[in-house]
Amino acid sequence: MSVNDTMLAAVYHGPEDLRVERVPAPAIGPDEALLRVLRANICGTDLRILHGGHRHFPPGVARIPGHEVVGEVVAVGERLAGYPLGGRYFVAPNMGRGDSRETISGNNNLDPHFEAIGITMDGAFAEYMRVPAAAIRQGNLMPVAEGVDPAVAALIEPLACVWRGQNKIGVGAGDVALVMGAGPIGVLHVMLARLRGATRVIVSEPAAGRRAQALALGADRAVDPRSEDLAAVIADESGGRGADVVITAAPVKALQEQALDLAAVGGRINYFGGLAKDDPYIRFNSNTVHYKELIVTGTTACSTYDCLRAAEIVNSGRLDLAPLITAAFPLAEANAAFAAAADGRNLRVTLIP
Repeated sequence: MSVNDTMLAAVYHGPEDLRVERVPAPAIGPDEALLRVLRANICGTDLRILHGGHRHFPPGVARIPGHEVVGEVVAVGERLAGYPLGGRYFVAPNMGRGDSRETISGNNNLDPHFEAIGITMDGAFAEYMRVPAAAIRQGNLMPVAEGVDPAVAALIEPLACVWRGQNKIGVGAGDVALVMGAGPIGVLHVMLARLRGATRVIVSEPAAGRRAQALALGADRAVDPRSEDLAAVIADESGGRGADVVITAAPVKALQEQALDLAAVGGRINYFGGLAKDDPYIRFNSNTVHYKELIVTGTTACSTYDCLRAAEIVNSGRLDLAPLITAAFPLAEANAAFAAAADGRNLRVTLIP
């Protein structure tokens, strides 16, 4: 492609202002690659961007979002080798500065100067996407196995976030796991907890449709916390001891507070869903943590290494994520796709450029 070519893209121009328009196609440098986007999924972060709630999309910025992406290499810079034309790759979105302690330790998502595709630079809601040299140097391009649907492979990124959360609390064989919230991320937590060996996986979710989806995708029990006694259910499922691991997969303050009481002695808790920045404080009973010797953790986003582990899982075929793709739209209908992603019925909506 030449620098004068144009492409179709969904461009953020401000809160609730996503425009599908023709824009210049990206030019690439000598150490960069150009991908034809095969699939780009819409996640909760993209919805927050659209609503004007993301700090990296300040007033006045015009940028292409999209960071759950699989593409096909169509051009490479003259100094880049090892990425054949036509090769299909998942792209891990986060890049560290390279010399920070966070990135050196493998936590480039925590780098105070991080860059991210679809967040701080143009992303995947377009026909073509540039992969910057920093991403290639840091190993962000990961091959997708033959036969893996590109929309499914794009789920490597949210699976990596879920992997990071579960790794933090050591979800494993014999655990009774409680997942609070059964949206797309909650369902991924259910599926991964089963793969990691949890013997019972209980979901707490007020929406009937989401409870049904969670049961269909591996939950052993789904509880409506508005009409059922969640503590009694957890006691019944755990022989009275409480949940070994509790994951709050929804941005709800009450869930974070309740998790302390529902955890077993020696239980491990992951605050996965972040709270609204203008109201982040909860009532935290530190005596409960003290006397039950709880481990309470938080995780955010995913590192490139987390993405590598998630890519290995998806490429292995050990975890079938296809049921999570519940709707698909052409890129030209991006606004309708965003509406479907926000309607509470879909798990993951994918765009097809």
